Amino acid sequence: MAQAKIGDTVKIHYTGKLVDGTVFDTSTTRDPVQFKIGQGQLMPALEGAVTGMNIGETKTVLIPAGWAFGPRRPEMVAVMNRNQLPQNLNPLVGQQLQVQQAPGRTMVARVANVTPTQVVLDVNHPLAGQDLTFEIKLLEIA
Repeated sequence: MAQAKIGDTVKIHYTGKLVDGTVFDTSTTRDPVQFKIGQGQLMPALEGAVTGMNIGETKTVLIPAGWAFGPRRPEMVAVMNRNQLPQNLNPLVGQQLQVQQAPGRTMVARVANVTPTQVVLDVNHPLAGQDLTFEIKLLEIA
Protein backbone atom coordinates (compact mmCIF):
# COMPACT_ATOMS: atom_id res chain seq x y z
CA MET A 1 0.00 0.00 0.00
CA ALA A 2 1.30 3.47 -0.89
CA GLN A 3 2.33 5.74 1.94
CA ALA A 4 1.95 9.52 1.83
CA LYS A 5 5.25 11.23 1.07
CA ILE A 6 6.60 14.71 0.39
CA GLY A 7 5.25 15.96 -2.93
CA ASP A 8 2.02 13.95 -2.74
CA THR A 9 -1.32 15.72 -2.82
CA VAL A 10 -3.47 14.25 -0.05
CA LYS A 11 -6.96 14.62 1.38
CA ILE A 12 -7.51 14.31 5.11
CA HIS A 13 -10.18 14.80 7.70
CA TYR A 14 -9.01 16.12 11.06
CA THR A 15 -10.31 17.16 14.43
CA GLY A 16 -8.22 19.63 16.43
CA LYS A 17 -8.52 19.65 20.21
CA LEU A 18 -7.06 21.57 23.11
CA VAL A 19 -5.35 19.65 25.92
CA ASP A 20 -8.62 19.65 27.92
CA GLY A 21 -10.43 17.93 25.01
CA THR A 22 -12.26 21.02 23.72
CA VAL A 23 -12.65 20.79 19.93
CA PHE A 24 -11.47 24.03 18.29
CA ASP A 25 -11.86 22.91 14.67
CA THR A 26 -12.88 19.91 12.60
CA SER A 27 -13.17 19.16 8.92
CA THR A 28 -15.54 16.24 9.45
CA THR A 29 -18.59 18.45 8.92
CA ARG A 30 -17.31 19.85 5.61
CA ASP A 31 -15.19 18.82 2.65
CA PRO A 32 -11.85 17.14 3.43
CA VAL A 33 -8.72 19.26 3.48
CA GLN A 34 -6.55 18.80 0.40
CA PHE A 35 -2.90 19.87 0.37
CA LYS A 36 0.47 19.00 -1.12
CA ILE A 37 2.87 17.65 1.50
CA GLY A 38 5.97 19.82 1.78
CA GLN A 39 4.44 23.01 0.35
CA GLY A 40 3.81 24.64 3.74
CA GLN A 41 0.05 24.84 3.31
CA LEU A 42 -0.49 23.48 6.85
CA MET A 43 1.64 23.74 9.96
CA PRO A 44 4.80 21.67 9.36
CA ALA A 45 4.16 19.33 12.31
CA LEU A 46 0.74 18.43 10.89
CA GLU A 47 2.18 17.82 7.41
CA GLY A 48 4.89 15.71 9.02
CA ALA A 49 2.29 13.63 10.85
CA VAL A 50 0.57 12.79 7.55
CA THR A 51 3.86 11.72 5.95
CA GLY A 52 4.12 7.94 6.08
CA MET A 53 0.39 7.34 6.63
CA ASN A 54 -1.59 4.88 4.51
CA ILE A 55 -5.02 5.55 2.98
CA GLY A 56 -7.70 4.86 5.60
CA GLU A 57 -5.22 5.13 8.48
CA THR A 58 -6.08 7.27 11.50
CA LYS A 59 -3.47 8.90 13.72
CA THR A 60 -3.53 11.13 16.79
CA VAL A 61 -0.67 13.57 17.19
CA LEU A 62 0.17 16.09 19.92
CA ILE A 63 1.69 19.30 18.56
CA PRO A 64 3.41 21.45 21.20
CA ALA A 65 2.61 25.18 21.14
CA GLY A 66 6.02 26.03 19.70
CA TRP A 67 5.30 23.87 16.65
CA ALA A 68 1.66 24.96 16.35
CA PHE A 69 0.91 28.70 16.60
CA GLY A 70 3.89 29.59 18.77
CA PRO A 71 3.99 31.07 22.26
CA ARG A 72 1.78 33.95 23.37
CA ARG A 73 3.81 37.12 22.97
CA PRO A 74 3.05 39.98 25.37
CA GLU A 75 4.37 42.52 22.87
CA MET A 76 1.46 41.54 20.62
CA VAL A 77 -1.00 43.04 23.12
CA ALA A 78 -1.68 46.78 22.96
CA VAL A 79 -3.62 49.10 25.25
CA MET A 80 -5.34 51.88 23.32
CA ASN A 81 -7.24 54.92 24.53
CA ARG A 82 -10.86 54.67 23.43
CA ASN A 83 -10.58 58.07 21.74
CA GLN A 84 -8.16 56.43 19.25
CA LEU A 85 -11.01 54.26 17.95
CA PRO A 86 -13.82 55.41 15.67
CA GLN A 87 -16.54 57.13 17.72
CA ASN A 88 -19.30 54.86 16.44
CA LEU A 89 -17.40 51.70 17.49
CA ASN A 90 -18.63 50.02 20.67
CA PRO A 91 -15.99 47.28 21.18
CA LEU A 92 -16.95 44.10 23.00
CA VAL A 93 -14.61 41.53 24.57
CA GLY A 94 -13.97 38.75 22.04
CA GLN A 95 -14.84 40.92 19.05
CA GLN A 96 -12.38 40.87 16.17
CA LEU A 97 -11.32 44.15 14.59
CA GLN A 98 -9.23 44.86 11.52
CA VAL A 99 -6.37 47.15 12.48
CA GLN A 100 -4.27 49.00 9.93
CA GLN A 101 -0.65 48.13 10.59
CA ALA A 102 0.94 50.07 7.73
CA PRO A 103 -0.44 51.55 4.52
CA GLY A 104 -2.14 48.68 2.70
CA ARG A 105 -1.51 46.16 5.51
CA THR A 106 -4.10 45.11 8.04
CA MET A 107 -4.18 42.53 10.80
CA VAL A 108 -6.93 41.04 12.91
CA ALA A 109 -6.96 41.99 16.58
CA ARG A 110 -9.17 40.46 19.25
CA VAL A 111 -10.65 42.76 21.88
CA ALA A 112 -9.26 41.33 25.13
CA ASN A 113 -10.62 43.90 27.59
CA VAL A 114 -12.70 47.09 27.59
CA THR A 115 -12.83 49.83 30.22
CA PRO A 116 -14.54 53.23 30.01
CA THR A 117 -11.26 54.79 28.85
CA GLN A 118 -9.22 51.99 27.28
CA VAL A 119 -9.43 48.98 24.96
CA VAL A 120 -6.93 46.11 25.07
CA LEU A 121 -6.25 44.57 21.65
CA ASP A 122 -4.49 41.23 21.23
CA VAL A 123 -3.05 40.23 17.85
CA ASN A 124 -1.69 36.88 19.03
CA HIS A 125 -3.27 33.95 17.22
CA PRO A 126 -6.17 32.73 19.42
CA LEU A 127 -4.41 29.35 19.80
CA ALA A 128 -0.95 30.79 20.55
CA GLY A 129 0.56 29.21 23.63
CA GLN A 130 -1.65 26.11 23.36
CA ASP A 131 -0.53 22.53 22.86
CA LEU A 132 -2.85 21.00 20.27
CA THR A 133 -3.99 17.45 19.56
CA PHE A 134 -5.05 16.47 16.05
CA GLU A 135 -6.90 13.32 15.10
CA ILE A 136 -6.11 12.77 11.42
CA LYS A 137 -7.59 10.33 8.91
CA LEU A 138 -5.89 10.01 5.52
CA LEU A 139 -8.59 9.67 2.88
CA GLU A 140 -6.72 9.91 -0.41
CA ILE A 141 -3.26 10.17 -1.96
CA ALA A 142 -3.15 11.67 -5.45
